[in-house]
Amino acid sequence: MVKLIKTDAEYKEALRDIEALVDLDPPLGTEQGDKLELLTFLVSKYEEDRFPINKPDPIEAIRFRMEQVGLSQKDLIPYLGSRSKVSEVLNRKRPLTLNMIKSLNRELGIPAESLLVDTSMNLTIQNPLGNSSRFPIGEMVKRRWFSNFNDSVVEAKERSAELIQNFFHEARLQPTFCRQNIRAGSTMDYNALSAWAARVSIIAQRNPLPNKYTDDLIKNEFFNDLSKLSTFNEGPKLAREFLHNHGIHLIILRHLTRTHLDGAAMRLHNGTPVVALTLRYDRIDNFWFTLFHELAHLHLHLRNEAFDCFIDDLDAVGDKLEEKADELARNSLIPQKYWKKISAMNTRDEIRSFASSLNIHPAIVAGRLRWERKNYRIFSRMIGIREVRKLFPEALDN
Repeated sequence: MVKLIKTDAEYKEALRDIEALVDLDPPLGTEQGDKLELLTFLVSKYEEDRFPINKPDPIEAIRFRMEQVGLSQKDLIPYLGSRSKVSEVLNRKRPLTLNMIKSLNRELGIPAESLLVDTSMNLTIQNPLGNSSRFPIGEMVKRRWFSNFNDSVVEAKERSAELIQNFFHEARLQPTFCRQNIRAGSTMDYNALSAWAARVSIIAQRNPLPNKYTDDLIKNEFFNDLSKLSTFNEGPKLAREFLHNHGIHLIILRHLTRTHLDGAAMRLHNGTPVVALTLRYDRIDNFWFTLFHELAHLHLHLRNEAFDCFIDDLDAVGDKLEEKADELARNSLIPQKYWKKISAMNTRDEIRSFASSLNIHPAIVAGRLRWERKNYRIFSRMIGIREVRKLFPEALDN
């Protein structure tokens, strides 16, 4: 039975168990795989409390091993996945995933305990066991996020460590290995944000999809077929059905307080892709752009990547990855070759005619014009205000 680590003896025993499990290489989702995740999580918590200063640095451990056996960055590709990933890991722009840690431990003999502490600048989900009181417990209780818990908020706060631990365990989102890419310039409560992401994971896992997703699915034809659904009154609901039939979860979940959040893209522990939207802005144009933006992340940045998560506040300033997702979303909804011809349009009839020619909703065109001109007073009656949330009343109660 796995339990909280409270002594050095229990800590050493946990490290031995981790070493043994890493050697077995258990798949995620199995009993041994889940045990490995939980043990590494508990070890990280104990190290955080017991050794707050001189924690092992995984990147220095890797570099030290490279020097010992004369390896170049190219030699790490079989263990980390690609030349770009090797560069990002060694430059602390990408954290180590569980699979990377297994490979480095098994093939290069780097001790697992030296790789368990992730010092990446992009690792922003906080350790829930160490910060349970910082989570929005009251809001989570009111939204019935804790399974089999029906007591008061006061009781929940007294049992916060237990509830948060069980919550993340059910989500199978191990914070030690979950990378959040937060859009530059955005201000977020990271504990609330990680709770929201975990809830998305739980909802997705409770509703398995009929078909399996493949990484070569998202192409121009896929985007074209999806954008045509925007012309229907229930287009957003049809989009969810369309994505579900292609093995992609579309979860609608209100954001938590202090998370300026529009949407997210992630992969579950088993690789299943998830797009989550908050409908923070209840508009048709915002729904379709945010949806396409998250799908762009899935296509561009989350291929074969589990435990990665792109978090988007679309009001914030973008970085290079976000700019690429923005560009693909814009051009998939309105191809650039057409946009150049009509960027000077000024009437509703022109917008409707152009939208009809592309078989998309006029709100998408109106929203693009408002954004291009940085004038959000124009065409406000064409962007479908208060037309989306009403399609998902049950999801917005989650």
